[in-house]
Amino acid sequence: MAQLSPLLKQATPVVVDHGEGAYLYDVDGNRHLDFTAGIGVTSTGHCHPKVVRAAQEQIGKLIHGQYTTVMHQPLLKLVERLGDVLPPGLDSLFFANSGSEAVEAALRLARQATGRPNVIVFQGGFHGRTVAAATMTTSGTRFSAGFSPLMAGVHVAPFPYAYHYGWDEQTATKFCLRELDYLFATISSPGETAAFFVEPVLGEGGYVPANTEFMQGLRERADEHGILLVLDEIQTGFGRTGKFWGHDHFDIRPDVVTIAKGLASGFPLSGIAASQELMAKAWPGSQGGTYGGNAVSCAAALATLDVIEEEGLVANAAARGQQLLEGARLIGDKTPEIGDVRGLGLLVGTEFTTADGKPDNPTAQAAQREAARRGLLMLTCGAYMNVVRMIPPLVVSAEQIDDALGIWAETVTAVTKN
Repeated sequence: MAQLSPLLKQATPVVVDHGEGAYLYDVDGNRHLDFTAGIGVTSTGHCHPKVVRAAQEQIGKLIHGQYTTVMHQPLLKLVERLGDVLPPGLDSLFFANSGSEAVEAALRLARQATGRPNVIVFQGGFHGRTVAAATMTTSGTRFSAGFSPLMAGVHVAPFPYAYHYGWDEQTATKFCLRELDYLFATISSPGETAAFFVEPVLGEGGYVPANTEFMQGLRERADEHGILLVLDEIQTGFGRTGKFWGHDHFDIRPDVVTIAKGLASGFPLSGIAASQELMAKAWPGSQGGTYGGNAVSCAAALATLDVIEEEGLVANAAARGQQLLEGARLIGDKTPEIGDVRGLGLLVGTEFTTADGKPDNPTAQAAQREAARRGLLMLTCGAYMNVVRMIPPLVVSAEQIDDALGIWAETVTAVTKN
């Protein structure tokens, strides 16, 4: 009898029957408030009627038309529609299926376009699980251990994770930029560096937002040395942070963005965007794939963009994110076991630490499990998996945020006995 791999461990005990909006309903009829959103994927909530209808209609017309063989209307319309929301100057798109594929496509483009071998990533970043993407991932060794040797040419610079360093944000930022310059002088000269790859908010790394000084410092160095600035917007894009793009908070211009997750409300679709001039520097045959730009996924993405615009979901993410962050911080202020609460938009992380400031994995794991038992589904992240993260869909209401905060307060009290 076939079974799932024993390595696929569930974060919650829920076996889902169906989903609706911010809720999942299990096979026993119990309702769960879903603050995982498929790890940030179901941006418009579960089974939004407009997305469902678009997918159903497309299935009846064309399920798959391989896009280097034939072209189809959903893909052409999606390219046109994304042109309205992409950062200025990024007018050329390549589509794939997963975030990892998008990152690898961006890496390939960066190396081919610049003729340089090296890339610089930042401590705590997550970029995927394929060999190149896992090499570029430093949020935890579980993503890259056991299949060395990894890809050459990847170098790591620090990210301004102020709480981790025990510094204020400005001190952490100046340190990180200084260390980046030192990396140029000691490990990867600017002339051999093709690109920076950075998340506007560390995802798997602990829900740590970047800041304007740091991101603009990257842009300045990229401009000075002819390095491409690649923004990994796979988790932060499409309104998740309370602005359409995560980097919009920092007033910078990317050369490439990678996209996935919230783009198609749960249908597999990813891609990269760059300028026509830059994309043309990719080598012939370097972009392609069997399932990229799938017709049903593209139809779902078009409907997702409609819902985000029509329902004001970017503004909702900003307002509900502020409500969630403020509420979580009030809980954190009353709880010695919580060292830090941080976030941007509907990405909020609560970091558990011991009395001497060390990562407290057991309490974080206990809190995540207890919350699930009480009907609130969340995940953990961070190098030590001691950060409980909240990722509700963009359609979440003020009442649902209040309900979640109520459950979270009871959960924290229960696991810390305060």
